Amino acid sequence: IEHLSETGGYFDTDNLISNEKSYLHVVPALRQSGLSGGAYVGVGPDQNFSYIAQLKPSVAFIIDIRRDNLLLQLLFKALFQLSRTRVEYLGLLVGRPVPSNLEPWRRANVDRIVTYIDDAPSSTPEEVRALRARVDAAIRAFGVPLSEGDVAAIDRFHRTFISRGLPLKFETTGRAARPYYPTLRELLLETDREGHRWSYLASEDDFQFVRALEQRDLVIPVVGNLAGPHALVEIGKLMTARGDTLSAFYTSNVEDYLFRDGTFPKFVDNVSRLPRTGRSLIIRSVFSGGFGSLPYSMPGYASASLVQPVDELLNGRFGSYRQLVR
Repeated sequence: IEHLSETGGYFDTDNLISNEKSYLHVVPALRQSGLSGGAYVGVGPDQNFSYIAQLKPSVAFIIDIRRDNLLLQLLFKALFQLSRTRVEYLGLLVGRPVPSNLEPWRRANVDRIVTYIDDAPSSTPEEVRALRARVDAAIRAFGVPLSEGDVAAIDRFHRTFISRGLPLKFETTGRAARPYYPTLRELLLETDREGHRWSYLASEDDFQFVRALEQRDLVIPVVGNLAGPHALVEIGKLMTARGDTLSAFYTSNVEDYLFRDGTFPKFVDNVSRLPRTGRSLIIRSVFSGGFGSLPYSMPGYASASLVQPVDELLNGRFGSYRQLVR
């Protein structure tokens, strides 16, 4: 983390969860691509885990300009460390009691798990303190140097999940919340365009794959700007040293902001330095605001998620974000 990271920057969102309801619409394309192994790169919080669960990379880098995202990833890592099954993970995340017998829950569908968490009583203040102590001890054992402010931020993040539970929504600073922001519950129960559930908590096997990758320290959070001078370049060098090629790069809608500040060409240059194959993919999310009706959007969705071959991105001449996503 120390070697790969840059100095952090500011963004006006909490990003505890995604606001991209369409995030699973690309999973059939990922599965049909034949991509497996290699390196995954992505931004943001836990939507990455669902892509990782489908692509089965050998290593994953979660890069984000906000140091808060690194801290959030350490919280998730601790919860994977402490959890044996999906229902235990979700219970610890939102501070709800874990079933005494976990075995039947390994076969449960995600609907049943979500219903259990919804119906479970909230933890008492004493139970929350005990849970927070367990999580903090796990995080300290990772050996990542943390300031008092970092520790307080992780505590705040976890307590937000606990107090809000599954109705938790993405929040912004200085901007009104959008009515289309999905809840954590909706994100977990979301499907692809054909109605299939692909969240990393929809399948015990998928959850266990992500958990095993976390336990082997192969989900690496990095602080960095996608158009910055260091982080993405060093990730590429490490991929080369490991013998990994890029499977997929999830950019969310960051490219929109890179076009706005004139740094999109530097991002493209950084991507060109990542070892890749002709099948390597970009995954992006596009919001309809300012674009009118997107040809690949669906009724009831304010975002559309899509994939593009990395080579197409590198070889194209895109003068604007609108041109890129269309």
